[in-house]
Amino acid sequence: MTGRLLVVDDERNIREVLRIVLEGEGYDVAEASSYAEAMRELEGTNFDLVICDIFLPDGNGLDLVRAYHPGHPDTHFVVITAHSTPAHALTALRDGAVEYVSKPFDVEELKIIIEKQLKRPAEGVLSAGSFNFIARSRAMWAVLERIPQVARSEATVLVTGESGTGKELLARAIHVASPRAAQLFIPVNCGALPEGLFESELFGHVRGSFTGAVTDKQGMMREAHGGTLFLDEVGELTPGIQVKLLRALQEKKIRPVGGNREFDVDTRVIAATNKDLKKQVEEGKFREDLYFRINVIHLHVPPLRDRPEDVPELVRHFVEKASSRLGVEPKQIHRDAMAALEHYSWPGNVRELENVVERTVATESSQLITVSSLPLHVLGGEVEGGAPAASAGLPALAVLPENGLDIEAHVDAIRRDLMRQALKRCGGVQKDAARILRMTYRAFRYHAEKYRLTGED
Repeated sequence: MTGRLLVVDDERNIREVLRIVLEGEGYDVAEASSYAEAMRELEGTNFDLVICDIFLPDGNGLDLVRAYHPGHPDTHFVVITAHSTPAHALTALRDGAVEYVSKPFDVEELKIIIEKQLKRPAEGVLSAGSFNFIARSRAMWAVLERIPQVARSEATVLVTGESGTGKELLARAIHVASPRAAQLFIPVNCGALPEGLFESELFGHVRGSFTGAVTDKQGMMREAHGGTLFLDEVGELTPGIQVKLLRALQEKKIRPVGGNREFDVDTRVIAATNKDLKKQVEEGKFREDLYFRINVIHLHVPPLRDRPEDVPELVRHFVEKASSRLGVEPKQIHRDAMAALEHYSWPGNVRELENVVERTVATESSQLITVSSLPLHVLGGEVEGGAPAASAGLPALAVLPENGLDIEAHVDAIRRDLMRQALKRCGGVQKDAARILRMTYRAFRYHAEKYRLTGED
């Protein structure tokens, strides 16, 4: 194994033992005896993993995690302490540590923990219960490897990230890996219903409490008793619902709409949002006390554009998935097509990538997906909706990439792009489009068929 490690502990013997053992495993190990010394080491060197004691002579190891980890998600933290408490463990995991180890610790177990953290990003797949996550980026693995620890906790979880990054999938994986897995996982879209109906859906109602309430309704919070309630887009909650949800989370009791009886609920809540809740708190749009109540453990799912190394594995997975659904042999992907997919910014994240791959597999008649098989907006010709965009998927015409390129595929992509633009400019009339491209009508028709471009004759 290789990797740069930092051991932070005020006990010299512990530092020396860990350095000797870990250097024997092939790691490059540095030491720090205090908070200040650790910060100097971290500012001067990129470390793959930090083993840090909580109680340091000039500070707290949890503060070190808090200060450094948010800006360096690729650096793993393993927190060790002789004064183990559930509160410390929860705080460590919430702030970004991947493991929490009590002293005295078993060196062999610590070696296994370190090897797991530094090895897994090369494997590409992490399993959590029945879920397989595909990721090679350290940024994503830093999130996924926390699933077992978060699942064991009963604390409320806040999952943040842009739309399409897989926040609900992460929440389901936490549920499946938890002791609550045998009970229900109930997802709720907080922005889908008006306040009156949402309150009834969440907390239930009694018959006759409002027009249309012809029977008693249990409500999703009671339905999820013993299980997990997933509140998607929690930032959309109205102020009135925020107050009632806060009370339910604090007291673990709910009162149905129109009822005079309270019910105990044992429901774990995982909330998700694509909004900046902290900013909403500052603007008075979200209750600060509710924000702190749901943000006990925070997981942030990075956007796909920040982890392009995950794209190839995801593409291959989605190709196999789409091919299986269509009952066809899995298609191959040309390296230039894959490069274009890696280069695209994916504003819709993994959801958009899956849709593009599924559409491409369905429309490509051959067994090879080339650059010309891909939607034009992915190649930079236009974005979805027809607006122009800068070229993103193709190298500049006058510059040959260092590793070369498939000139036929490249020319195909350019021809397809220009023909599509010409058809759009000419209202779909192929003869006019052929004329402005200085092509014969016969050649235009041939390539229009090849690229599946449609228009009026």
